[in-house]
Amino acid sequence: MTLAGRTTSAVDEVTSLVSDLIRIDTTNTGDPATLVGERVAAEYVAEKLTDAGYEPVYVESGGKGRGNVVVRLPGADPGRGALLVHGHLDVVPADPSEWTVHPFSGEVRDGYVWGRGAIDMKHMVGMSLAVARQFKRDGIVPPRDIVFAFLADEEAGGFKGARWLVDHRRELFEGVTEAVSEVGGFSLTVRDGVRVYLVETAQKGLMWLRLKVRGTAGHGSMVHTDNAVTKLAAAIARLDAHRFPIVLTGPVREFLQGVSELAGVPFDEDDPEAAVARLGSMARMIGATLRNTANVTMFNAGYKSNVVPSLAEATVDGRMLPGHEEAFERTLAELLGPDVEREWDLLPPVETTFDGHLVDAMTAAISAEDPGAHVLPYMLSAGTDAKSFQRLGIRNFGFAPLRLPPELDFTALFHGPDERVPVEGLEFGTRVLTRFLLDS
Repeated sequence: MTLAGRTTSAVDEVTSLVSDLIRIDTTNTGDPATLVGERVAAEYVAEKLTDAGYEPVYVESGGKGRGNVVVRLPGADPGRGALLVHGHLDVVPADPSEWTVHPFSGEVRDGYVWGRGAIDMKHMVGMSLAVARQFKRDGIVPPRDIVFAFLADEEAGGFKGARWLVDHRRELFEGVTEAVSEVGGFSLTVRDGVRVYLVETAQKGLMWLRLKVRGTAGHGSMVHTDNAVTKLAAAIARLDAHRFPIVLTGPVREFLQGVSELAGVPFDEDDPEAAVARLGSMARMIGATLRNTANVTMFNAGYKSNVVPSLAEATVDGRMLPGHEEAFERTLAELLGPDVEREWDLLPPVETTFDGHLVDAMTAAISAEDPGAHVLPYMLSAGTDAKSFQRLGIRNFGFAPLRLPPELDFTALFHGPDERVPVEGLEFGTRVLTRFLLDS
């Protein structure tokens, strides 16, 4: 059977699968009292896989309703390491008042599928599901085992999803040596007719800090010299004013050199910010990989206007470059000072090299569908479930292929209003993913 024949059904159904998945509200607030849970979406995925002939494993991880689905498609060579294709089912909250369409409508309009999760990351879930169904129905045997995993809780660090499965059900990933997932494989138009596809080979580490400062409570009308609110505010102001130094890591250097060459502009290693500034909307994401960052995301103190509280709290989202974890912690301690109590959840950086058969297969699949395209590695400023799977010694890549319109501000769609994915991009990605998995 020809490749076109194999992919027809997957391409035909991918848009409806993504739309269906978006309509299932899987909001993850990170708070057990308010999160929705992934069970309904996981059951939907399991039903679609069962319909195609699989016997999926459904697992609730770390809490009721935290549904995960895993299936394994046997390959021609069981002696080779298996490939993991994973995606998360949960999404961040969305305020309908900020959207053109309802965020859980899954509406298809103006050539896009709209809704929360369209990019992060139900598009890849839908593509993976479509291809998995096609392979099983057609009796296609890939070169090696493929494990498809549809996971909970990535938006809160994966502690109730991938991390829990790695710690408690690692037999589901037996023999897996490499993995692909989100935030890679998408196109960036460098100049007219010149597209580069970014493959994620590294991502910054994550440190979610919970800060506390204690002081002396009292009446708001009196003089206070031990105010918890002002002490924490001063520490936060020092942190906010600090700019971590630029560090040009290998993946970032390789990306900036490559994209500068394609744009016909010399790359100056002494001024990487100039190269980043030429990237348009991508500058936000790539610029954040030049240095460590620490951003205050929440501040909480007090309970009445005339009471000075004894406790003030804040939350900081910290991201550090590979190899810079200890230096990052030292800088935070120096900036925040001895009065600030610190607790944190830490997920380490991820990094691999841009080489090997899997990279060759990615490049070949992209080139087959977009002749003349270029493929470059890059570092993600955020994090994915790869942080959990690297605990199993798995080599991780971001490869969820999409061909994007040049005018689309792709990075603004992550966690933003009017999140949407182009239908043509979904169909392109499904064809690329099929080619890639047949040659992986």
